[in-house]
Amino acid sequence: MKKYALYILLVSVLFGCTPHNEPENKSGSDSSSDSASSHRDLAYLFDIEAVPQIKLTLTEQDWNTYLSNFDKWEDNSLYVPAAFEFTKDGTTYTRDSVGLRPRGNTTRKRPESSSGQKHQNGAQFHRAHFGIRFTKYDSGERFFGMDRLILKWNASDPSYIREVFCYDLFRRFGVWSAPLASFCRLTIYIQGDSKPVYMGVYSMIENPRKGWLDALYHAGKIPDKDGNLWKAGYGADLSSADQGKMGLQDDYGKRFPYNLKTNKQQLAAAKTELCDFINGMTPLKSGSAELQTWLEQHMDVDLFLRAYAVNVMVGMWDDYWKNMNNYYFYFDSQHRFYFIPFDYDNTLGTAQDNYGNPGTDNMLYWGSLEGDRILMRKVMSISAFKEKYKSYIKQLAASSDLMEPAAAAARVQHMQSLIRDYIVNDTGEDGTIEDRPAYWSSCPNYRLLTGSAGNGKNAQSNFFKTKAAAINW
Repeated sequence: MKKYALYILLVSVLFGCTPHNEPENKSGSDSSSDSASSHRDLAYLFDIEAVPQIKLTLTEQDWNTYLSNFDKWEDNSLYVPAAFEFTKDGTTYTRDSVGLRPRGNTTRKRPESSSGQKHQNGAQFHRAHFGIRFTKYDSGERFFGMDRLILKWNASDPSYIREVFCYDLFRRFGVWSAPLASFCRLTIYIQGDSKPVYMGVYSMIENPRKGWLDALYHAGKIPDKDGNLWKAGYGADLSSADQGKMGLQDDYGKRFPYNLKTNKQQLAAAKTELCDFINGMTPLKSGSAELQTWLEQHMDVDLFLRAYAVNVMVGMWDDYWKNMNNYYFYFDSQHRFYFIPFDYDNTLGTAQDNYGNPGTDNMLYWGSLEGDRILMRKVMSISAFKEKYKSYIKQLAASSDLMEPAAAAARVQHMQSLIRDYIVNDTGEDGTIEDRPAYWSSCPNYRLLTGSAGNGKNAQSNFFKTKAAAINW
């Protein structure tokens, strides 16, 4: 991939951008003991007031390998090499070689033409999710301290802003474990083509891995960075200590409800730790002082309550409480549990019949409180925890910095104003911003900018006003 360096330099000169092989430390301080490339100025990188450009350059051979892998194993996590450029404010930061792979579950798409077809200059491209791994090739250096970056198109969101809005809300409310997210413009160039393909506006999202843990450690949020990080998918109920549900995701799509992401050589010990956490709280009497003490000792309860107040207020149903899905968690060296929210595109009024109404459902009984959601049942059985959760929901609904309806709508409008001029793209897909949920939503009439409190079904209903009206304590 070194052969891309000359190309990048030439493009930088032609377009007036300054290339940097190492990310600058804009803050002027080294927050990591790693090399200069690990300086983390993520406020610069994930600037919610900017729409920087990302360009991926691949050889035709490598791009065809990507397409062929997708055809053989649609759920694959196989990487191909690409050159990476990040341009903001006239300055370009480069990596000669990063790993590029497909991402997504139900929204995973082939990014060019149809199955079985190789790349053709001028072919029809499709918007698709991508994963970038900065440490895959060459020197393996992180980018602004990050190991990996997620690039997501708005597959279920005609408003374009749902996921970025939600992650921003987590951070505003002190949920420090939430990944950072902002917007970018994505271009893909296959060497030899007549021109690059502009893919449009994407959400770029921090992917929790070792660099992410390193940042939290240096920020004083966690006592160490070498513990076990898990990604939880469908079936991760935190109730059954079944080690058969715990494992390592492979490159061809095999997944477990609990997928270990760090310390993979110590999988057996990591499984034991997770089982000990589940088995430790299970026999303790709900509502008891003994249970409260155990929970306070073995998890960051306030982080969990804050995260869940935000989760329920944005109407996230494809989550742990309702659907046993879509979250990460981390155990530090003292076996303390930290909850990490993840995947927030199906929110803010997007609904499925099987999971109720995201605007009007009782926020104290969002999902099951039976044995199949034992962590939630145990936490909510403690009166002090339940009252704090209720107070957090009220705080979210009332604060102009959080989800007070008029202020929340204004933030939505501002985000859309930043990206509106960049929406139209070379794929011909998703060329407009619309104030509605996904086409398949069972509550199709929820809106973010108009309407009054309602149910999202019979008439246009403002989601923010509906959530505020649903608070009855």
